[in-house]
Amino acid sequence: MTTNSVSDASSAQTIYDSFNVKKNSATSTMSDTQNRFLTLLTAQLKNQDPLNPVDNAQVTSQMAQISTVDGIERLNATLSALLNADASSQTLQAATLVGRNVLVPGLSMALTKGVGVAGLELASAADNVIVTIKDANGLVMRTLSLGSVNAGVSGFAWDGKTDSGAVAADGTYTVSAVAKQGQNDVTATVLSLGTVAGVSRSGQTYTLDITGMGKVSMNDVKEIL
Repeated sequence: MTTNSVSDASSAQTIYDSFNVKKNSATSTMSDTQNRFLTLLTAQLKNQDPLNPVDNAQVTSQMAQISTVDGIERLNATLSALLNADASSQTLQAATLVGRNVLVPGLSMALTKGVGVAGLELASAADNVIVTIKDANGLVMRTLSLGSVNAGVSGFAWDGKTDSGAVAADGTYTVSAVAKQGQNDVTATVLSLGTVAGVSRSGQTYTLDITGMGKVSMNDVKEIL
């Protein structure tokens, strides 16, 4: 009886130790987990009741579980590496935008030296697109008939002349657009042209600092010129 008590105590200590090895260590790895599992399994097999041995199916199931956990751990590590590589790639791409002109959703158009450029994004093709340009007081300066325009992003220019033929002063104007396909309205989004002055990152989100427009999400860039 004394021998069995010592054996039971030794078995219990082995199992206890296998559970508590490095349990508080933040650097514990999957290899440590596997070692603890094998130690526990070995102790379980060594100290099993000969008259009631551990079922082989249970052992196989436990081995399959630890293998599954190991596979998931490796998959997570691979995905993490891929995400980090993708983030680095996006950072480099965003950095190349500094100094480039981009089209982003906005209603403003800058008239500089008698030339203004903006863009449109149409949800579908339109056979009649009318663009209206107004000054800061809301007065119509010029109405442009662009005719038929394909779906997607396209640009247009203003020569700085008003409907009366006068030359408009340089400055910032507002733009609106109406697009139709036959009698049906087509969704039209006005795009403003701006120059990227800087790029900032927060987590996985990139923000562009566009001169005269402020902060704009990189996801809102419709075209790079």
